[in-house]
Amino acid sequence: MKSTININVELDEEKMPETIEWNAPDGGVDDLQKAKAILLGLWDGDQKSALRIDLWTKKMMVDEMNDFFYQTFFGMADTYLRATKNAELSNELKEFAKSFLKKASDALEKENSNN
Repeated sequence: MKSTININVELDEEKMPETIEWNAPDGGVDDLQKAKAILLGLWDGDQKSALRIDLWTKKMMVDEMNDFFYQTFFGMADTYLRATKNAELSNELKEFAKSFLKKASDALEKENSNN
């Protein structure tokens, strides 16, 4: 059995993502859903290397990117725990995520106050 996840990216003249839409009909997401960013990680077992596709639209704001990374790190910690049962490292990743969000938010606030 195969399952399909579709990702459509519309580019502007400079090949920058204008819109990102996705659906997963086999997973119950039939209609196209809008997204401002995607981080897709793939593992090549033969080459023992990670492959990535990182895209975001021009409409993605810095505060949204900060939240996106925080939630991604936090979700990765949960995935890591399910895959390895290593609670200690999963918790470290979650603590890093919290620290990251605090530092990113502080940096954005400082930048905004300087403008």
